[in-house]
Order: sequence, then C-alpha cells, then structure tokens
Amino acid sequence: MRIDKYLWCIRLFKTRSLATNACKKGQVKLADANVKPSKEVFGNELIRVRKNQINYQIKVLDLPDSRVGAKLVDLYRKDVTPKEEFQKNELLKYSKDYYRKKGTGRPTKKDRRDIEGYTDNTEEL
Repeated sequence: MRIDKYLWCIRLFKTRSLATNACKKGQVKLADANVKPSKEVFGNELIRVRKNQINYQIKVLDLPDSRVGAKLVDLYRKDVTPKEEFQKNELLKYSKDYYRKKGTGRPTKKDRRDIEGYTDNTEEL
C-alpha cells in the first residue's frame, strides 16, 4: 500500500491530499529517509511523521483494505511516540502565551502588571 494512502487510512491525516503534501514536504520519513507519496509500506516498519510540531513514531502492524473507523485504528498501527515529544509541545504552548510580537502596540493593563510583578520579585532575591 502507498504510504500516503496508509497514513490517510489510519486517520493520521484528514484527507489523502494532506498526506501526499506532507510526504512531498519531507515531513514523513521511513528508516530516517524522506519518502515520496508513492513509496510502498509493509508490515513491521517504523514511520516518522512530523505534524503540529510533534514527531510521531508509528509502527505498522497491518495494512487496511480501506479507511477504517476510529475504534479500529489500533489494529493497524502502534503509536510508539516518546512522551517527551508531547511535553515539548506543552512548553511551546506556554511560551507562546507570553510572547508579544514587535509593533503590536502598547502593553495592556494586565501586561503592565505582569511586568511590574516580575521586576518586583527579582529585586527581592
């Protein structure tokens, strides 16, 4: 089965064209090498997919005939993604909350209080 079709069948991507574009952009790797969308995938292979700033690692267990329901996905793949990948994503989420783009205007009242609270706490140490 083609790798783009497999990723679509196991519901990693919503459409097959999104899976194809991910392969073309180099976000899908098989044995640490970028793959084309037409690359054949077989059982017992490890696929690495970068999606939403997370490096998923998926082990192929079996090949489905067509797109499967969400409850049956675990029959065809095993998610072996390390938990550290998800923890990195949580840290990125917190860092984006406090990041302010340059030129977005004056700080709000809440921003000013946060800045003053931060500077007051550092003077005490």
